[in-house]
Amino acid sequence: MNTDHVEYTSFTGWVDPPTDPRPALDEDIDCRVAVIGGGINGMSTALRLTERGQDVVLLEAEFCGHGSSSRNAGQLAGAPGGDLQLLNLLSRRKMPGMMRLAEHAAHHVEDFIAKHDIDCEYEPTGNAFAAVSRGQMGRVRRVARIVTRAGGHVEVGTAAELGIPRGFVGGMREVIGGRMNPGRFSLGMRRVLLDSAARVFEQTKVTDVVRDGEQVVVTTPHGRVRADHVVLATNAFAGEWDITPRNLSVPIYVVEVETEPIDPVRIAALGWTSGMGLVTQHAIMENYRLTPRNTIVFGVRRLERGTSYPLPEKVPDRALVEELAGAFALRFPSLADVALDRAWGGWIAITSSWLPVAGRVGDNVHYSIACNGHGLAQAPYVGTLVADAIVDDELPEDLRTLWHDEPRFPRPIMMGRAGLRTIWAVDRFNDRVNGSRRRARRG
Repeated sequence: MNTDHVEYTSFTGWVDPPTDPRPALDEDIDCRVAVIGGGINGMSTALRLTERGQDVVLLEAEFCGHGSSSRNAGQLAGAPGGDLQLLNLLSRRKMPGMMRLAEHAAHHVEDFIAKHDIDCEYEPTGNAFAAVSRGQMGRVRRVARIVTRAGGHVEVGTAAELGIPRGFVGGMREVIGGRMNPGRFSLGMRRVLLDSAARVFEQTKVTDVVRDGEQVVVTTPHGRVRADHVVLATNAFAGEWDITPRNLSVPIYVVEVETEPIDPVRIAALGWTSGMGLVTQHAIMENYRLTPRNTIVFGVRRLERGTSYPLPEKVPDRALVEELAGAFALRFPSLADVALDRAWGGWIAITSSWLPVAGRVGDNVHYSIACNGHGLAQAPYVGTLVADAIVDDELPEDLRTLWHDEPRFPRPIMMGRAGLRTIWAVDRFNDRVNGSRRRARRG
């Protein structure tokens, strides 16, 4: 693929930044609940609290929707994230609850889009766990059995049966969920939030969060917020304050790339009739999806760990973009001559359990974080559930699966640079083995 004229951006390729950022906080104020973080998690939390009559302040360092909320591949998942075989081994009793939460989350977002008439190009296509080899197809079948036992709704089939490109062996379709423009969705939610009764301060970086008696004080460069409750909804950025639970998550930088527009005839020849987003069954996934502008967005494949806070604003590494381009040419050989148009990246949070996490520090500092690559569906729903928990002082059923009474988390394994490099190397070794087998069968 031609990577000579790629535009590298530190924001997202899905939308332009809003032109109407809200002013920063410049005074000391009081409120019932302060929400820190203006992603789709924090915005959903603030909206639900406002709906339920709470006095809410939301603080965002840039503008609402700036972070990973708008930078992902736009696949609304109907199943839990992470390695489902490993999760089933380690947390089998939680699987039915996780499956129920994942499907409810996707429906919650669909309902939100419809209720607020958000133009985000949403299509309920479902998404596919796509296999690039017979070995991965075996993994798909095992995952499908796990999902079905847990009450999920999936279909297993060949590439032709699922309507996905013939460069894949087959896969498992999540019946619930679909694809969207996540930038438009994030900015659409921002519009709904700004029209609500919540007090929103953008361009307001939180520098400290501390308790003061029965309240919590949130400090910013030009003002403070004194609140009865605080919600940490900053995902990968939550590690900037001492009050954040230790080992809550690991910040990981992931990359997405978009091709130039492709002739619709060439796209039709792929056999991608379902339009589903695709996630490969590598240890570190590759994702691929079509867009309404006849481009293909794809990414991940390699993970880069953040090593210190504050996390830097950055653009994707050119070598990684070239590696992603090579993977694209392998999966779509008929499109190997297509040029890349742009590349962007963002910070997400990965937990040691690969499960999303919610909980409370003391009586009044709440957190919800780390949907492990499935946040487009789960973050808004979990944020809404946390808001209900604050108002009702009782955990909604779907939140209990994620809830931690004690904010204690093990150190994440295999998330250092050496560990991530090892996982990547295993994926590439398996790719080479599978490629050799395909060539032998053709010979």
